[in-house]
Amino acid sequence: MLKRSTFMAMTLCLAITPALAAYPERPITWVIPSPPGDGSDSIGRLLADKVGRALGQTIVIQNKPGAGGVIGSEAVAGAKPDGYTMIVGNAGSHGINAAIYSKLRYDVVKSFRPVGLFCTAANVLAVRQDLPVSNLKEFVAYIKNSKTSLNYSSGGIGSSAHLSAELFKSLADVPLVHIPYRGATPAVQAVLSNEVVTMIGNLPPWLSQIKSGKAKALAVTTKERVPELPDVPTLAETYPGFETVAWFGLLAPAGTPGELIERVNEQINVALASPDIQERLKAVSCAPAGGTPEEFAGRIRNDVSRWKKLAQEKNIKAD
Repeated sequence: MLKRSTFMAMTLCLAITPALAAYPERPITWVIPSPPGDGSDSIGRLLADKVGRALGQTIVIQNKPGAGGVIGSEAVAGAKPDGYTMIVGNAGSHGINAAIYSKLRYDVVKSFRPVGLFCTAANVLAVRQDLPVSNLKEFVAYIKNSKTSLNYSSGGIGSSAHLSAELFKSLADVPLVHIPYRGATPAVQAVLSNEVVTMIGNLPPWLSQIKSGKAKALAVTTKERVPELPDVPTLAETYPGFETVAWFGLLAPAGTPGELIERVNEQINVALASPDIQERLKAVSCAPAGGTPEEFAGRIRNDVSRWKKLAQEKNIKAD
């Protein structure tokens, strides 16, 4: 004779399994916690089309920018964990924010379940083309010799651009002032229009500006030089130990069934292995990643730990 608890568990499984087997039965929403045009948006849309086709449902993109990814993240953290609402997170929204916000209404780690890592990218220290410097050494001297206060832009407080620039300021001992914008697109334009002097932003939104001659790259933030800009040195060549890496990936609300997570993860990996997606990611200098949800979770935990240490050392706070 079955115990009551065993009978109830079997009944629950019978009730849930058909729904999981049929997933997805309607369109899925991927929230982008930033404006159209930045790295999360362009890469999220690219993967949404491919993964949606494989799953047999449309994936609807919903931009919810603001507060360095907090607004979009909060919306998804509170969404029903049924696999129909997920977020295209990044190193800022799901790494740095845990370090600089003390009053979030969600936990950057515990409120989400990683689904799959899309790709990783370098950050680049960029300036407008007509700035009278040709390398990092000249740029540092330019800042130090300036008779007026110089500013740098970012896509918002807590973005990887913000923390990368703060790390640069500390190592180079330069007095740049942070001017946050609502996303990478206006932050890039701020440099091009001479509202600010520089930005250390994700390479994907900057690459076309650099290759078109509207801006010049003085350094990248990865350990090694990047293939797309082979002549551009790393910041670590001047400041040993400097490294920041941008990433983009998909997360679901905590409590989302593991079977749904695995199903979407499988299609993300299939998409990332396809030649067309690899070619399009290469065009925006984002290296395909993939892997398991557990591996992605490990990256997030490591990022949170690292950025918390830096924020405490530099007293960087957003609230």
